[in-house]
Amino acid sequence: MTQSKSKVEIVGKETLSDGWTKLVGYKLDYTDRNGQTHRLPREVYHRTPAACILLYDPKRDTVVLVKQFRLPAYLNGDPAWMIEVPAGLLDGDEPEAAIRREAMEETGYTVRDIRFLFRSYPAPGSITEVVHFFAAAIDTADRIADGGGLEEEHEDIEVLEIPLPQAVAMIEKGEIIDLKTIMLVQWAVANKGALGT
Repeated sequence: MTQSKSKVEIVGKETLSDGWTKLVGYKLDYTDRNGQTHRLPREVYHRTPAACILLYDPKRDTVVLVKQFRLPAYLNGDPAWMIEVPAGLLDGDEPEAAIRREAMEETGYTVRDIRFLFRSYPAPGSITEVVHFFAAAIDTADRIADGGGLEEEHEDIEVLEIPLPQAVAMIEKGEIIDLKTIMLVQWAVANKGALGT
């Protein structure tokens, strides 16, 4: 693999919004591989790292997913209550500790053995967020609470237990349109043996 001859210099920076998410406008001088320099404007959303997890019950061949309201999907005219894997921001914790916390808060499942899969930038063209992906085998005895999210964060989360083949069909029908969920369901289909089947 050859090294890129391109180089970047940040020449301007302005905070455009600093609310739920921080939005910063940048001006950069980008020198391309041909040696030509262009002044480019870019906006970047600064988001803290996050984690997500596939909870899979090998005895029942089911995945535990959650359903919650997502404003961007609503604004795009897509189903606003999206079906997703449990996920959340790290909030200063290590990724594994954070996803154990989120799994309990959202689904009521305690996670025993957990497997780190990979990390990914879901939208590297505009968002700094890095997501850590995990998977864990669970069974019905691992559900020790109702889940549903935190009241103080006004979370209104429905817990779903869906057969893995049905989850795949839901992706194909456009009923599951969350990227991290699609990635983890497809990983589960390709790696069922690694999840205790």
